[in-house]
Amino acid sequence: MKLVEVLKDIQEVDVSGNRDIDIHGIEHDSRRVLPGQLFVAIQGFRFNGAEFIDEAVKAGAVAVATEADPPHDMPVGTWIKAADSRSFMSLAAANFYGPGEERIRLVGITGTNGKSTVAFLIQAIWQSAGLSSGMLGTIFYQIGDRRERAERTTPESIDIHRFLVDLHAQGCDHCVMEVSSHALAMKRVLGLSFQAAVFTNLTQDHMDFHPSMDAYFSAKKELFTYLSPDGTAVINADDPRSEALKGAVKGKAVTFGINRDADYRPASCSFSRDGIQANIKTPGGDLKIRSSLLGRPNLYNILAAVATACETGISLPVIARGLRELEGVPGRFERISEGQDFLAIVDFAHTDNALENLLLTIREITDGRLITVLGCGGDRDKGKRPLMGAVAAGMSDIAIVTSDNPRSEDPLTIINDIMAGTGKTPEGGGNCLVIPERREAIRKAVSLAAAGDAVVLAGKGHETGQTFRDGTKPFDDREELRKALKEIWHC
Repeated sequence: MKLVEVLKDIQEVDVSGNRDIDIHGIEHDSRRVLPGQLFVAIQGFRFNGAEFIDEAVKAGAVAVATEADPPHDMPVGTWIKAADSRSFMSLAAANFYGPGEERIRLVGITGTNGKSTVAFLIQAIWQSAGLSSGMLGTIFYQIGDRRERAERTTPESIDIHRFLVDLHAQGCDHCVMEVSSHALAMKRVLGLSFQAAVFTNLTQDHMDFHPSMDAYFSAKKELFTYLSPDGTAVINADDPRSEALKGAVKGKAVTFGINRDADYRPASCSFSRDGIQANIKTPGGDLKIRSSLLGRPNLYNILAAVATACETGISLPVIARGLRELEGVPGRFERISEGQDFLAIVDFAHTDNALENLLLTIREITDGRLITVLGCGGDRDKGKRPLMGAVAAGMSDIAIVTSDNPRSEDPLTIINDIMAGTGKTPEGGGNCLVIPERREAIRKAVSLAAAGDAVVLAGKGHETGQTFRDGTKPFDDREELRKALKEIWHC
């Protein structure tokens, strides 16, 4: 493709050099540049791509896009100065790879909690309908039956477009995508068009990235500007921000909820250790559903998926079958059983709201003690640490505070931040134990459990590594819990 075609309809660019050159690809990582490609220098979390322009040119880049003026001794034949390199990259990728919405029906999901579960539910419904689909999300990226590890919840724009091209080549025509606030703030989905956009909820998170909750909400709201003309916004009516979001949507908007009047709501529901049963009111009639997912938070997730499926043309019987066939989501209220006589759960809950909902759900389905193991990630929102400590101490019979992914921080500093919310000393006390080594904390929780209790490991969910200052080591809460159950309970 000629560079002039790559630049089509992109505003605020100044090109120095030849516009008529052939472009064989677009790349933002200088280590992956191939001859004939356009290199886009973007600002990352740790590095500025402009520092690697020379490397990209040596690797064969024939054009460079950056926010800087061209130097007098331009290292490449064509230099593109863009007002915003991230916006430029997204729009250039859309031009080069072709608009994904013409080939793939896209559903985007944003919100603090529940994105992964809603994505899995929607994909299960599509599978029940016989539709071939893909998924981009926190747990993995998937095309048909092929899965690969997710580097981040929402990839960079170039990688999204490559994924959609690959998805189409494999015969898939639907894709569900978790869209993070980081991705929206950094324009990763600019240039895409969504058939449906889902808002699950908004609670405190990522305050290390967003300057305020209003800024966090504004980033989430951005997804709804990318709805196709015939697309639908699917909004949680029970969230305090729902009315503000509905007011910002230019096209069709529908709501789901439990506590307020909504387009999709349960007329009746029941929760047990076996899952959820509900009769859901929809604009198209009543829908009786049964799901093996547990608790009230998952009823919200189910309502979001039902609304999305209905609004994109899936029949009620097919939706019911898809919900019934999904057995669970990795690391999302995942039950671990080795024959023990108590409930053992692994969940990704890494905000105070998610943790509170998780523990409330478990209280609804167990009569014994609640033993919670939790930590908080390093180099992330520090403000939620004492909030999570307060929830764990206040709602658990025993709370064990431990390490999560400390990253570059001292694990004990993070633990102290958590303990500040418990009302206990940094060393613990009362119903709070401090065990910095996570494997030891898990074993302690299992050793304390008796018949009818519940052991909950919160924070890491599906993750298979623990990240420290000097690197990442293999660690999977689910496997560690299984080992502890086998060794301590001799199951």
